[in-house]
Amino acid sequence: MKQSVIARGPRRSYIPAAGYHWLLPLFDLVTKLTGADQARSALLDQAELRPGQRALDVGCGTGTLAILLKKQYPEIEVVGLDPDPKALVLARRKARRAGVSTRFDQGFSDELGYPEDSFDHVFSSFMFHHLKSDQKEDTFREIRRVLKPGGYLHFLDFRGPDTGDTRLVTRWWHSHSILKDNAESRILARMAKAGLADARTLRRRTVVFGLVHIAYYQACALKSPFSKDPPNLVRFPVQSGDEVIQFKPNYRRS
Repeated sequence: MKQSVIARGPRRSYIPAAGYHWLLPLFDLVTKLTGADQARSALLDQAELRPGQRALDVGCGTGTLAILLKKQYPEIEVVGLDPDPKALVLARRKARRAGVSTRFDQGFSDELGYPEDSFDHVFSSFMFHHLKSDQKEDTFREIRRVLKPGGYLHFLDFRGPDTGDTRLVTRWWHSHSILKDNAESRILARMAKAGLADARTLRRRTVVFGLVHIAYYQACALKSPFSKDPPNLVRFPVQSGDEVIQFKPNYRRS
């Protein structure tokens, strides 16, 4: 996957949403056909979103999740962030066509340009595997910083090589170098190290015609260092093909 560089400010590289710039015009079609859009939609089911809240989509790409958030919850404020200016052009165009007011900012996940305690929810989908090891740790610390006390991180990504699936295509996909550092145990450990509480894998499922494994994660920014029991906001419906790790439909409001 080719890395691009943002010209403004310090030069930094990034992997575009489609892996290569020339694939960007096809990105939305590919994600729809492979089931990635459906997987993103299911991510919203694990969050209890309320009017007046603020949500950030980190690594928003062409804006699919951020726009869906605003369409389903018009009374919340939605911000999308991505380093790729070309993807953001498509995201803003899609938002206009959808008739929603969603803000899209250019920036990096490990240097969020927002004040502390800015968001009630932070979302991310199919982005984390693009990051280098140190960027992953810095990203979780930044997410913890911008989350309000009691706020939640909800994200999904491809699983690492530890899927247990012996099919040739699946083993080939999950042995890719950018997924070797994406094991669930490492992701959960990094969330905890960053100060996010109650980090957990909520469920697993497959995309790309059942060949590629993904996992859904959640973590909380506690109200205080002495809090031990964050409010449970998990309320997603069980779908065919899902492997549910933890499911508590009776959540307690904070």
